[in-house]
Amino acid sequence: MKEAAVELRFLLKVSRPGFWLTSIWFYLLPLGRHDVFGDARFWLGLLFVTLPLGIMIYGWNDVVDRETDGLNPRKDTFLFGARPTVEQSARLPWWIALVQAPFVLVFTWQLGWLALAWFAALVATTALYNWPRIGFKGHPGLDLLNQCAYLLVFVLSSWLNGLPQAPWFTFVFGALFAMHSHLFGELMDLEPDRAVGRRTTAVTIGRLPAKALMIALLAGEAALVWQNTRDLWITAFLAGGACFFFADAAFLWRARPYQPWQMRLAFLGWNAAALLSIPWVWRTGALATP
Repeated sequence: MKEAAVELRFLLKVSRPGFWLTSIWFYLLPLGRHDVFGDARFWLGLLFVTLPLGIMIYGWNDVVDRETDGLNPRKDTFLFGARPTVEQSARLPWWIALVQAPFVLVFTWQLGWLALAWFAALVATTALYNWPRIGFKGHPGLDLLNQCAYLLVFVLSSWLNGLPQAPWFTFVFGALFAMHSHLFGELMDLEPDRAVGRRTTAVTIGRLPAKALMIALLAGEAALVWQNTRDLWITAFLAGGACFFFADAAFLWRARPYQPWQMRLAFLGWNAAALLSIPWVWRTGALATP
């Protein structure tokens, strides 16, 4: 019983519960103002984008990054992921396949070949990022572009709930949002990544230029949302993020690394903001309709 509890705790860490609200936020964006709560497919998709999707995309990463994660002070937490042993890494691929299997079957029953194509795209983009030596995670620029794969959550959400795909600007916003979120993670991991010779975008261009890129991405998202939705609150939140990173780069941490407690505080703050914004995003449907 104790061993089972230890394994479950490990798998929960692998799935990054600290990132679940972001996945849920992406899943809900295309559904704003639509009555889907009475459909079991809605709840099945919502369940999938938490632990099952997290184990798929982050578990593969944990297998490949086991040595790097051993140097990372923010690992072995429910916010930022596990620090697997050799034995746990060996078991992870089997857990990934086992957790995905029932969803592959049910989604295929509901969506037919579209579900198989969706899972194939998920596996392909995850492999492109994590493949040893040639994966995108070791190629500056491509490591950020690969995060556009999170747009698959938009696609799955619309398909499962029988709705048209979100408008083009929602997809562009989602891509920019995913890239800036990943870049923030690279900023937090800059020292351990540099120690093992990984060439992420943040390592390659340096901390201050990476923060400048963060500012540009957030400002671009704010302009895009305002131009296409006139949603003052979402625009203000994104513009506020850009202002924070400007102050960070100019006056606050500048080129100094973040401390683990500061990283935890930042992610807890984002999760709180995401949770509080869900009712507003749902009620307005600003990013769900043209």
